[in-house]
Order: sequence, then structure tokens, then C-alpha cells
Amino acid sequence: MVFTPERPLTEQNPLSQDELYKTHAYWRACNYLAVGMIYLRDNPLLKEHLKPEHVKYRLLGHWGASPALSFTYVHLNRLIKKYDLDMIFMAGPGHGAPGVLGPVYLEGTYSEIYPDKSEDEEGLQKFFKQFSFPGHIGSHVTPETPGSIHEGGELGYSVSHAYGSVFDNPDLITAVVVGDGEAETGPLATAWHSNKFLNPIRDGAVLPILNLNGYKIANPTILSRISTHELESLFVGYGYTPYIVECKEDEDLMHCHQKMAATLEHCINQIRSYQQEARSTGVAKRYPWPMIILRSPKGWTGPKNVDGHKVEGFWRAHQVPMGAMQENPEHLRKLEEWMKSYNPEELFDYTTGKFKPEFKELAPRGHRRMSANPHANGGLLRKDLKMPDFRQYAVDVTHPGQVEAENTGVMGVFLRDVMRNNMTNFRVFGPDETASNRLAALYEVTKKAWLADTYPEDLDGSQLSPDGRVMEMLSEHTLVGWLEGYLLSGRHGLFHSYEAFAHVIDSMFNQHAKWLDICKNHVPWRASVSSWNLLLSSVVWRQDHNGFSHQDPGFIDLVTNKSADVVRVYLPPDGNCLLSVANHCLKSKDYTNIIVADKQKHLQYLTIEEAIKHCTKGIGIWDWASNDDDGTNPDEPDVIMACCGDIITKESLAATAILREEFPYLKVRFINVVDLFKLQSESEHPHGLSERDFDSLFTTDKPIIFNFHGYPWLIHKLTYRRSNQERIHVRGYKEEGNINTPLELAIRNQVDRFHLVIDVIDRVPKLGSAAGHVKERMKNAIIDNLDYAFTNGIDKDEITNWKWPY
Repeated sequence: MVFTPERPLTEQNPLSQDELYKTHAYWRACNYLAVGMIYLRDNPLLKEHLKPEHVKYRLLGHWGASPALSFTYVHLNRLIKKYDLDMIFMAGPGHGAPGVLGPVYLEGTYSEIYPDKSEDEEGLQKFFKQFSFPGHIGSHVTPETPGSIHEGGELGYSVSHAYGSVFDNPDLITAVVVGDGEAETGPLATAWHSNKFLNPIRDGAVLPILNLNGYKIANPTILSRISTHELESLFVGYGYTPYIVECKEDEDLMHCHQKMAATLEHCINQIRSYQQEARSTGVAKRYPWPMIILRSPKGWTGPKNVDGHKVEGFWRAHQVPMGAMQENPEHLRKLEEWMKSYNPEELFDYTTGKFKPEFKELAPRGHRRMSANPHANGGLLRKDLKMPDFRQYAVDVTHPGQVEAENTGVMGVFLRDVMRNNMTNFRVFGPDETASNRLAALYEVTKKAWLADTYPEDLDGSQLSPDGRVMEMLSEHTLVGWLEGYLLSGRHGLFHSYEAFAHVIDSMFNQHAKWLDICKNHVPWRASVSSWNLLLSSVVWRQDHNGFSHQDPGFIDLVTNKSADVVRVYLPPDGNCLLSVANHCLKSKDYTNIIVADKQKHLQYLTIEEAIKHCTKGIGIWDWASNDDDGTNPDEPDVIMACCGDIITKESLAATAILREEFPYLKVRFINVVDLFKLQSESEHPHGLSERDFDSLFTTDKPIIFNFHGYPWLIHKLTYRRSNQERIHVRGYKEEGNINTPLELAIRNQVDRFHLVIDVIDRVPKLGSAAGHVKERMKNAIIDNLDYAFTNGIDKDEITNWKWPY
């Protein structure tokens, strides 16, 4: 049931007349700045009549959501000062930057970070001109915006980012404004359920504010066109207590201020009351956390009509309400009239251009300003993880390719102790697959976060607890949103997923990589944050039982499209290499690290010390699998057998063993790749090999049979500048497969040992027709193994239990 206070909030008037006057003046200044950012390049205080040359030629930005954003921001500032709140602000509406940049500038943070945008007339002119202007800032709340860890262009993730920021931040309140267009996205719909994972003792709180302004770009929004009862019921069903603040087009703005002030204050006090109860009793339970539904006109306080069309309160206010300023004098006149309606002469000292001190005093000071809160520049708060020695978790390897282990299971034990050592700033996120991906050792030190109801039978293996630090939910969007909010506010984490379904968060990866790239290369005041670590398990080559839908290794293709400064991809061949890679990734900063490792049992090849050396290099020759160097008289190899990926490595080794048996005189060099970007030129990626080093490893003219975990053309993309690229023959996944045995799936895609041997025969001239008998035997082996799989439903023992014979 919706909470109803004894006295309706909308009838309360918490603001004194002086507070009311100053609050409205502050908001007017924000709106004035928002319009100025969109339109002006000069004459920032309108000291003279607007002329065409004062207006930007290209008008970009979005006015529609901006007034409600600054309206909320200004009212939150009052409560921060009154209660000394630790609070940050997230703006969900796309292109809503004018509504945030205005108050950020007025409270002084912007000028502190960007001294040329000073708090005077000259600085204001530069502040206006830079907005959506070539070489400057965009119209979203981008990384350049102080106080932001969420970009409005990422529609659908504001609520999950907000919750991620408050996990393990008990004193933080994140106020998040959700656009009603954004509220139609799938990720946003699932993110409302984040309240079932919020522990009121150890976590902070999120105050969602759904801004129903009625329209998207050119259509009504769904939630604005349902009844109030239905709307309230929706959020009660999500587990919130909704409060509606409605401000109509012609309503007295002072009344709107009083309603918002009363409602926000009640919500903050309700949050503090819940937290106090939980922390005093030590009982963590799920409370009906407050949220606000702010109904306000689209383009509030803007032009009511332009060229005979309704603007305020309609979708025409969404972006730029008027254009063609250089050609349409009437529009220019209306713009000046609009901006003067905010009475800038009352707000700014026209001698200095400064915001008047009696209004500026409404903003909090120092780090209490939402634009200067260190939680929104999380690297300032980040502390290194207390890491166990990963060597202690190593698989005992006395001879290559003889023992088996679950690679991610080995990693899981390591992660258990990472978690044990960092119980306030490390979490693991995954979609109901922690045990499936062999990370269940985590449950020895923590459980799954859960504050919804439980049944007695849940005690039997469900691992649910309000104190859990393993975050599971069947929404990759929400999980990654939590992780991003957690990382950007200064903590550490790992996300794991089935490989094929990582594509669900393609756009989230894209946006996070872009965010990191901007921060790293263009925003020096942003402190470094922990890397975004993603483990892809349950990989394509072991989805033979789940079928075609689960077979897709293409996420790493997407990763390679992003800035080389922030992306890394690792494919460790065994458990010890995975330990080394995981240790490195968890310590790193400012990267998106992709680790591809299967969860099933696999042969182990390297001791932990060998693995450390191999992973440090990222690529290397496995001498024990090669025969082109006998230690006294090294020969040029006849062929390079290269591989990248755990399952793929086994097939390449098996092919190499066949070659050594069938052709003892053939010189084979075996190369394994852990760091995928080693294949790229050093001029394209900082991890790339120099041309000299690449040629040293791969020669300049010998055939290369490259067996790859993913789509084969990715290797061609990465190596396109290498010597004699046409000699690089790549095998990989080719969209062939369904319900198969492991070897059958490999055969269908020609990454199996038999096809690899045939590839060598076809490409090494010295073998010639003398190898014809071997080639026939390989073809027969393919037929025999396929027939065995069709008949018995499994692979032959000699395949399943194959070991490295040398």
C-alpha cells in the first residue's frame, strides 16, 4: 500500500518565504544557463539585444528534460545542507546535460576544475560556447562533467548504476532522475528490482525520481499515459513507496517548490529512519524504500508556442524548441524574450558577471557539493585489493598435458580468498551461474545477496543471505550496471557470464570502454578506477550439449573495435595461466579486461612459474611441444602450429603429436597466445609485438596454421600488417554446430586435430604427395569419429582421455 502521511505532503510548506524566493531564483539561474548553453556563443548576460552572430550556427542539445533535472538538483542541495548528507546525483535522461551543468557551474565546481570557465562574464561566455561545440563537450552528462559517473546517453542503466554506487557505502545516498522515455527500456525495468539486494546496514540508499514529462522525441511515453492508480500500483509492486509531485503547465511555481521540498524531505527522513532502525537492531530487511514520481511539463518554463505549434508540455520541447536563428528574426526575438523571462539581471552581478552571493549560498560547500563528491570520482577513494599470493593456488604440473583440472574452479578458490581479504570493497556479479561457472568456492566465505522472501527449503543449497557479496540476477544489464556503479565509485569487482550471452551487454561494454577512454586521455582530473573484469566461461566449444543458441564466441570481436588504450583480451590455456591472468586483471586500473576460460576439466600444461613467464610475455614458443630446436642445432621450422584458447590448444597439441609421429623429419614450432593483442602491430596496440619480434616468432615466410577460439577472421584482422599475411591460415568457429559431441563440434568447424594435420600437409611443400597416405588416414579418422558420435552419443575414449605423449 502507498504510504500516506497524516498530512498530505503537497499541503505542507516547509520553505520560508526567503528560502522559497532564493530557491526559485537559483532554479531560474539554472534554466537561464541551460538555454544559454544550447543557443549562445556570445553576449552571455544579454547586455545588448541578441544578434544573429551571438547565436551558434548549429543548435544541439536537449531542453525538454533540463528544467526538471535542475529543479531536483536545487532541492536536493537544500537537504544536503540541512542534514549534512553525503549524496551524489545521476541524470538518466539522454542529452540532459544542460540541466546538470547549470547547477554544477553555479556551485563553483566547474570553474575550479576548468579555470577558463571562470565565475565571471568571460568565463560564462566560454561556458556557453563550449556546449555541443566542436572540440569541446557533448550534450550528455559525459566524463567531463564534475559529479557524474553515469552518462545520459546510456538509456536504461541509471538505476542500476545508482545501486552499484551505494553498495558498501553506508552513508551515501544516490539520487537518480529517471527519464520516462528511459523507463521504457528493458534494462531499466529490471533495475527497479535492485531494492531486493540492498542491505540497509552496510549499504547506502538510492532515491529514484521518475520524471514523467510525458514525451520522448516525438511520441508520448507509456508511463505518462496510464492512470495514477496503475502507476502507483506498478511501483508498489516493485517494492517502493511512491510519492507523486505534480506540477502542471500553468500552476504557481512557488507551490511546486513547496510540494517538492516537502516530498523530498519526507523521503530523506524515511530513508534515514529505515537505516537507523536496521543499524540499531542489527536486522537487515527489505524496506519499502521511497521513490518520487515528478510530473512536470516537457520543456518547463520554456516557450509555450512556436510558429503556431504547442511547445511547452509537448514533444516539440524535447530538443531545440526554435531554430534558424540567423534566418528568422522572430525566432531570435522569442529567444531573447525567453531568456529574459528568467530575469538574469536579478541573478547575476552585471558588473562582474558573478552569480549573486545571496543565491550561491544555497549550495553546499566543498565535498558536500554533489559535483565535488569524491564518490563520483571514485579513483580518489579507491584502495588496492589485499591480494593473496596466487601461486599458492597452483595446479601441480610435473609433466605437460598429463593432469586435468577445472580451470575456472582453480580460479574460484583464488577468488574465494580475494573475497575473504576484501569484504567491504570487492564483489562478484553473475547471472545465476556462479556455481555453473565453477566459482562456488566463493560460498565458503560469503553468500548470495538476497533480501526478498525465503522458504525453508532455500536453506538447502541456495546460499541466500542479506550479507551476501555474490550478486546474482537473471539480468546481465542490471548486474553490469551494478558493477559499473561499484567500480566508478572506487571499488573492485568481477562479472562472469556464459560466453554466448555476453552479447546482451554489448552496448554497456561499448559505453564503459568509451567512458574509460575519455577519462584516461582527456580528463586528467579523473582518478584511475579499478578495471572492468569480465570472465567468459561455458564457452562455445563446450556448448555441444546446449546447441546452436549457446555457441557464439563473438564478444571478443566487439572488444577489439574499441580504443587500444583501454581494452585487453586474454585466453589462458590452463589453470595456472588463468591464475596469473586473473591476478593481473584484478590489480589493474582503467581497462576492460576480457578473460575467456572454460569451466570443464582440461589438460594442464605449465607449472605456475612457467605460466607466469608465459602470461607476462603474452605469447611464446612452447619448447616441449616443438622440435625445431634440439638445443644444439636449431633449424628453421617447416611449419608454425599456433593456437589461442584452452580447448583449441588441446586440439593443436594433438595435431602436433600426430605430425611428429607421422613425419619425424618435419620441424614444427608450437606457439601459444594468451594475450590476443600481441598479434596486432605495436603501432596499433600497446601490447602488440614489434615487426621484428613477430617475425622472430613466426618467421617471415613459413606457413602458419593458427587454431583460434573465436571467429577466424578476427585473427586476420589483427595480423593484417604482418609479413606475408597470406601464409596465415586460420581455423576457428564458423557457425557450424548444434547438439554434438565435443570432437564432432570441433570437426564441424575444422578446428580438430585431423583437419589441422591436413592443413599442414596441404601447406608444407616438402611433404608433397608422399603425405597422401597420412592425409587419407586423417580423412578416415574424421569419418570414424563422426560415426562413433552419431552411434554412441559420446566421443571415443582415445579422444576424451588423450594426453600429450612426449
